[in-house]
This record gives sequence, C-alpha cells and structure tokens, in this order.
Amino acid sequence: MRTAKNMSCSKIIRRRRREAETRNGYIQLLARIILVIVCGGLLFTQGFLLMRAPDNGMFPAIKGGDLLIGFRLQRNFLKNDVVVYKANGKLQVGRILGQETDVITIDDTGQLLVNGTPQTGEIAFPTYAKKGIKKYPYRVPKGCVFLLGDYRTQTKDSRDYGPIKMEAVKAKVITVLRRREL
Repeated sequence: MRTAKNMSCSKIIRRRRREAETRNGYIQLLARIILVIVCGGLLFTQGFLLMRAPDNGMFPAIKGGDLLIGFRLQRNFLKNDVVVYKANGKLQVGRILGQETDVITIDDTGQLLVNGTPQTGEIAFPTYAKKGIKKYPYRVPKGCVFLLGDYRTQTKDSRDYGPIKMEAVKAKVITVLRRREL
C-alpha cells in the first residue's frame, strides 16, 4: 500500500509540475505578444506613418484611397519629395516644389517656374495661381516649403494655404500601396 501511495503522490507531483510549466509557458507567450504590440505601436506612431490618401490631389502618382507609408524621422527634404503635411487641421499629400528662399513664378498661361527654371516634369496639368498667394513671383519664407499636388487643377495646396511650415510636414512618403477595386 505504501508503494501505491508513493506512486499516486508522484503522479500528482508530475501533473502539478506540468500544469505549472504550461501556466509559465502561457505567461511567457502573453508577455512576448504584449512586447511585440508595444514595439510595433511605437514603431508606427513614432517612426512611420500609415494613412490612406485623402483624395485625388496627387493623381496619377497617388489615387484617393491608396495606402501611404511615410517615414516620420526624416527632416531634410529635397525638391520633388512627396510628403504628408497638415493644413487646416487635415492631413494632405503634396510634392515639395520650392524650399526656403526659392522664387516661385506662376503666370496666366499655366507655366510654373522655380528660380527661373520651367517645371514641367511628368505633370500633365497646367498650374494656375489661386487665392492663397496674391502676388507672383513669390519667395518662399525661411522655415517653410511650397507644396503642390500633381492634379493641379483639382487640388488644394500652397496656392490655397500659402507656404507650409516645416513643423507641419509630418512624413516623407516612401511607399504607396495601391488599393484594389473590390
């Protein structure tokens, strides 16, 4: 009887040990999942920006509804960089056309000049002045950029809002994921 009692005790001890190991395994798994969620959250709130294109202002490069991935940590932008910026409380997408001290000229024929050089590129739409900037040629102030959308006849940009402060530029677009018509 004593040996039967020892065997049942050893079974109970083994079962409890397995239960404790299983419980510890689940706790470690839960801790790893929480760590991944926290790291991913920090990465996508501090390092990267995910957003949907709000409209067709950058058509054909970016269509309304496309998913944009932007890099938040870049602060040195070049001309023709596509960026996400905040204007009138909304996130917008635009292309940097001029930086501080650049001279922007838009004439009545739809021709656009930056520092006296015509800007044609692949933009198929003419560029006309709007109400935001009253007089051209216009010199971009320090600490600002001049942004235009690619769909120049249908977009709101620096011609409406004026120059955009560098603090309002939130990220440089690094990837565009096209939405699929479903």
